[in-house]
Amino acid sequence: MTHIYDTIILGGGPAGLSAALYAGRGKLDTLLIEKATYGGQVATTFEVDNYPGTDIGITGPELSEKMRKQAAAFGTNFIKEDIIDVQLDEKIKVIKTAKGEYQAKTVIIATGAEPKMVGFKGEKELRGRGVSYCATCDADFYTDFPIAVIGGGDSALQEALYLTKFASKVTIIHRRQGFRAAQYLVDKAKANEKIEFILDSVVEEATEEKGLLTGLRLKNVLTGEQSHLQVEGVFVFVGYKPISDLFQGKIKMNEFGEIITDVYMRTDVPGVFAAGDIRETTIRQVVTAAADGAVAAISCEKYLGEAE
Repeated sequence: MTHIYDTIILGGGPAGLSAALYAGRGKLDTLLIEKATYGGQVATTFEVDNYPGTDIGITGPELSEKMRKQAAAFGTNFIKEDIIDVQLDEKIKVIKTAKGEYQAKTVIIATGAEPKMVGFKGEKELRGRGVSYCATCDADFYTDFPIAVIGGGDSALQEALYLTKFASKVTIIHRRQGFRAAQYLVDKAKANEKIEFILDSVVEEATEEKGLLTGLRLKNVLTGEQSHLQVEGVFVFVGYKPISDLFQGKIKMNEFGEIITDVYMRTDVPGVFAAGDIRETTIRQVVTAAADGAVAAISCEKYLGEAE
């Protein structure tokens, strides 16, 4: 007979690992499926200083492994496989991977979101070592240092303004003259003495020394002129992409591909929950994702109890 789990968690980031911990403590027969690295985005972060109760200086991979071990201690099963299809509309949910098929009474979707990359040379290699996608996470590391922000939307300008609390100077790099951001944000940024602008320009390459960012090579898109900007860090804010392609047409989403839930993390499909960056949310932090995971697991346990 095919084994039927109480719940299958899709994704091993903070939301998924938190859900795994709470589901395991709730004595649910739980399986977590992760295709790559446990921890998700936090696993690419060099240091994590804003998760309560952790040691100052703990690395993203260290925190992720602590979370995984804690969930495993309460009985959650873990496998690393690539999910290729899901069937969620029946009472028993089916998760198909490249290696096999798994069934469960409930599913918690925690596949997360990924920041859109600009694509300049060295961006991927220096992520977490000078290249960041989260001001709230990493701003403190650049106290009294010059940094850059790439982007021209609301997020880019909002985060640039936030970063002025820490950095000695913030240079906003945007490929156009005009901004997509709200005018009041543009005006506020232009009025801030710590903010400078380099417009009509793109980043072509990150320079580094001993594996740490030292600056950015820029190109003016109108004149072709090249220059070098010396900064200790660069924050990229050109949008996020939820990892939700698997669920298109199978679950209710917003226009951005984020799964819509209620406060209990319930989706519009009975027995299916979503947590963390994959869902429609205003803040994307490790602590909020972990909270979502806890709520999802508790709601899942309640759903199973009512279904008996």
